[in-house]
Amino acid sequence: MILCFTFITMSGCTTSETEIPVAVRIANATPAVSVTARGETTPVGTPNADAADDPAIWRNAANPQQSLIVGTDKKAGLYVYGLDGKTRDFLDAGRVNNVDLRDGVAMGGGNGILVVASDRNDVANAKLALFRLDGATAKLTALGKVDAGRGEAYGVCLYKDAAATYAFIVLKDGTIHQVALDASGATPAGRIVRTMKLGTQSEGCAVDDRTGILYVAEEDVGLWRFDARATGSVTPTKIAAADGRNLVMDAEGVAIAPIGEKDGYVLVSSQGDNAYVAYRLSDDSYVGRFRVVDGAIGGSEETDGIDLMLGDFGPAYPGGLFVAQDGHNAAAAQNFKLVAWDDIAQALGLPK
Repeated sequence: MILCFTFITMSGCTTSETEIPVAVRIANATPAVSVTARGETTPVGTPNADAADDPAIWRNAANPQQSLIVGTDKKAGLYVYGLDGKTRDFLDAGRVNNVDLRDGVAMGGGNGILVVASDRNDVANAKLALFRLDGATAKLTALGKVDAGRGEAYGVCLYKDAAATYAFIVLKDGTIHQVALDASGATPAGRIVRTMKLGTQSEGCAVDDRTGILYVAEEDVGLWRFDARATGSVTPTKIAAADGRNLVMDAEGVAIAPIGEKDGYVLVSSQGDNAYVAYRLSDDSYVGRFRVVDGAIGGSEETDGIDLMLGDFGPAYPGGLFVAQDGHNAAAAQNFKLVAWDDIAQALGLPK
């Protein structure tokens, strides 16, 4: 997304949009440390367009190097990639914007990997598109769609507690519906159990299943948290403002690095200055900023969606895996960059 100001010319009573140069946007930004990607995915199939958007990671506990990444081409559908970056599957799902997944969800008489995407094929009526991911074959199977309220579907994230699996769908106007999902039958079902609201355009979100906290990025305002429990308060708490210092608008993708029972970090894409910002989960305090810069593999710029999972992903990604959408992938179509969590933690000086 390009940040623009609207200037009003009094002599002609006309308006024009002028792109804000990156140098102006980052003039007051806090310095960021640098890391480099260790891998990247093949580009999405839609060239010359803002197409790749959001990733979700599935870790293969039995064979971590066979873990998978699901990524959206918001003009065309869903990709599945291996850790080598190669495409393992593509499903024509149309205009799916954001994606998340959870393992161990009841589906078709057993448990499986549930993938949920925000479906905006109908911009007036939001839907959630549900899929099953086969971890062995890397194939996606469409399960069906559920209604998710009036408005344009934008962000999505999943929350799994002892009672149910929920999707939080973030509509473009800042409305957030919590939808209880049931994928156990022949046709999936969903029911809106409560609604929350932010004031302006919002998209990225993530839920910490351990603590039941939902994190949402309001693009031009900042990062918020909500109680994710279906019976919880709908009043948000602001964690950070998009004030051009630590977080430069647009605030976009959100991801969580859980450590221990309650601690860890929440990361948000500071799209306006091509950076990522970390805040501590225990007290919402600012931790640091980093960028993914050019190395043996290109860096990432103007990132929309991100995902992060700690744990064993094999020797190529010690500590865990961070995946970021790259809005400028040289001469190719957009793709996703893969970074080792240990590289980020070392650059930020985080304890191991």
